[in-house]
Amino acid sequence: MTDMTGFETIEFHIRDHVATLTLNRPEKLNSFNECMADEVAAAWRRTREDEDIRVAIIQANGDRAFCTGIDVGDGPWWYHEPIFNQEDPGIMLGPKAHLVWKPVIAALHGMVAGGAMYFVNEADFSICSESTVFFDPHANGGVVSALEPMGMLARGVPYGDVARWALLGSEERICAATALRLGLVTEVVPDEQLRSRAAELAAEIAARRPQAIQGTVRALWEARDLPPSIAQRHGLSYTHIGNPGAESDSRTNKRAPRTR
Repeated sequence: MTDMTGFETIEFHIRDHVATLTLNRPEKLNSFNECMADEVAAAWRRTREDEDIRVAIIQANGDRAFCTGIDVGDGPWWYHEPIFNQEDPGIMLGPKAHLVWKPVIAALHGMVAGGAMYFVNEADFSICSESTVFFDPHANGGVVSALEPMGMLARGVPYGDVARWALLGSEERICAATALRLGLVTEVVPDEQLRSRAAELAAEIAARRPQAIQGTVRALWEARDLPPSIAQRHGLSYTHIGNPGAESDSRTNKRAPRTR
């Protein structure tokens, strides 16, 4: 196992082709500050550039929260920039902002609030524990909620459900069962099984041919932003680029089927 050391707010290790990024500010409910934003960005860069990494998991320490968004106690550190140089600090938290075309699984628990959706919206899929709740505190503080709900819409969450989540404040909470129904997560597991289940899924993907997996991820993400006819053309290009060298017999990497 390889560990990236020197981090203050996250843990990052690599084992058996799987990178695990763990938010590590449990005393602050894993809210992000400037240090965490910089360290998460460094971890995503490593994930992108290290060919030994085939899959990534993002999870969090502590029992209470996966992440509760920006640490308001630290204040808006980006305001010192000229107005037209300012960027939303959460934009660089997600893997796709760093062109990571390796699959990312989010393992969610506890409170998933506000800016936590930057991580969720750019994961390829998420699973959560039974105790997970999603809410948006922006409205409580009279603050516009824009990029997080926009990302939820891009994932296909129905408009009415996104609007309700963003407009009613932290009193409106989406439970794990509702998150599954809305497509925010793909699976709900008992709390004590969350990390083991994420690791199981990551290991199964990591055992596949990396070129095929990464080409699939990139094709899917690009298809979200393209008209269908152009997306189809791009998809065909990815099959031409990524498929040479693949095994002709699909049974060589086949496992017993399962239903979810």
